[in-house]
Amino acid sequence: MLKNKMKKSREKITMARELRRKQTDAERALWVRLKSKQLEGVKLRRQQPIGPYIVDLVSFDRELVIEIDGGQHDEEGIRERDDERTTWLRDRGYQILRFWNNEVLMNMEGVVERIKGALR
Repeated sequence: MLKNKMKKSREKITMARELRRKQTDAERALWVRLKSKQLEGVKLRRQQPIGPYIVDLVSFDRELVIEIDGGQHDEEGIRERDDERTTWLRDRGYQILRFWNNEVLMNMEGVVERIKGALR
């Protein structure tokens, strides 16, 4: 059983690394604005495993998860999985902010302001 958990953990870490390499344009653009404690001095991690999920961005200190979603997240089955994920994370004390890719790319300042507000 422990071997199985360790294998799953390694698989998640490998998947998270792959997601970091294959960021969307919106994820990349937002990361440039948030990395290296640029926003409110808060450390954020990208593509981080938390429980059974890999979140786009997280501040463990502030218990904030930031998700950047493409159009596929508006499809029925994916929307339901996102809702389950949000519930699971909220049950563990995380606040979740969700942004659409086009919102990040077209209104970066507005997105950054909402994140700042959540970090305060």
